[in-house]
Amino acid sequence: MFFRDVIGQEEAKQRLIREAKEGKIAHARLFCGPEGIGKLPLAIAYARYLSCQNPGEDDACGHCPNCMKYNKLAHPDLHFVFPVIKIKSKDTVSDDFLAEWRELIGQTPYFNLNIWLKEMGAENQQAQIYVKESDEIIRKLNLKSSQGGYKIMIIWLPEKMNVECSNKLLKLLEEPPSQTIFLLVSEEPDMLLTTIQSRTQRFNLFGIEEKQIAQKLTQQFGILEKDAIDIAHRCEGNYLKALETIHLNEENQLFFELFVSLMRLSYQRKIREMKQWSETMASMGRERQKQFLQYCQRMIRENFISNFHNPSITYLNEEERNFSSRFAPFVNERNVIGIMDELSEAQRHIEQNVNARMVFFDFSLKMIVLLVQK
Repeated sequence: MFFRDVIGQEEAKQRLIREAKEGKIAHARLFCGPEGIGKLPLAIAYARYLSCQNPGEDDACGHCPNCMKYNKLAHPDLHFVFPVIKIKSKDTVSDDFLAEWRELIGQTPYFNLNIWLKEMGAENQQAQIYVKESDEIIRKLNLKSSQGGYKIMIIWLPEKMNVECSNKLLKLLEEPPSQTIFLLVSEEPDMLLTTIQSRTQRFNLFGIEEKQIAQKLTQQFGILEKDAIDIAHRCEGNYLKALETIHLNEENQLFFELFVSLMRLSYQRKIREMKQWSETMASMGRERQKQFLQYCQRMIRENFISNFHNPSITYLNEEERNFSSRFAPFVNERNVIGIMDELSEAQRHIEQNVNARMVFFDFSLKMIVLLVQK
């Protein structure tokens, strides 16, 4: 991963390169921002640049022995920590899943926790950075640098560290061994202990520009420029969301049809058909049901915003826009909060394994009342 492989984030790249050239390198930096904007790729590219033996003006050389080791993420002074699932009969640490980690980054460095959980075969397990990991971090960083340069520790989603692990790292962050650099990559930095936040230099990152996402989609997938621009606009600076849009078009089409059907049936008060619709939803798996409810929340939000007649702040595809031109007036300041609350409650009930048929039928009945508040 080079700086040139990171989509957009030009200002952030130049700042990191400038600080490296000037020798103003923070010993603990906290990369912050939402998922899909390139925080992890940027951290890896920065680590490569710091380790490169012949860095250029804008990127690592790619040819020195250190860069060759970075090609496989196998440099002896580069260490990774990330959330993992429990392995029976042992204290689990990141190195137990290092092969899967390297393989996933090799496929694409743009991924989220759900994708990583699937890569680990997590099923329904929760991932965490366990206390044993802190002992491994301390052990690795107390070793002498193998190549005589920086020892770099990249911690992905440090907010997943349990409290005991976080506390054990405090002293190390405050007084790290010589030539040691921590790069923490966080989506929810406020969930970190305040004592950890205070020991790191915060580096805020924002969404990728639409033009840069569209250009990447056209180059990588051969998408028509018009379609790439439309996808880039709807993904709100999140490249991962753009990838999901490409690969989930059929799923989104199904969700769109189910959403339109529900709104029409509820408005027309066709109770029998609404019950059949609920049974269709109940036949889906829990994960798809939750994804559908998230899709509904997005559609309600976008239709409400559509009433302001400012296309630049709405994120709908062409078919959704056509429907919105007729449906948007039914989502207004009198009912939008009520609808969103009901969707949130339905999602919560699905997560709690409440009978899905009852959840969706109950929601559809409530929509009868909410939609008439025009």
